Amino acid sequence: MEAALWYVLTGTRGGPNRVRLLRAVADRPRNANQLAEDLDLDYKTVRHHLDVLVDNDIVEASGDDYGAVYLPTEMARDHWDTVEEIIQEVD
Repeated sequence: MEAALWYVLTGTRGGPNRVRLLRAVADRPRNANQLAEDLDLDYKTVRHHLDVLVDNDIVEASGDDYGAVYLPTEMARDHWDTVEEIIQEVD
């Protein structure tokens, strides 16, 4: 899981936005539209990054597809010390 976190959050061009999204949903679960508004990002960009985070078991969706609320997975929470280390490096 640690390798996946480092790769997804720092190893690609979209890493900084994924870090922002992960921090936001860890603070308060939200849907894609709320995240786009709160983070001043394009909705399609948010959806793309959420899909990457979901595919890598970092965040999970709760609810139906359009109104789904996203939150960190249990596995991501179990490795939150690594997430915080990554956040410090990205900031």
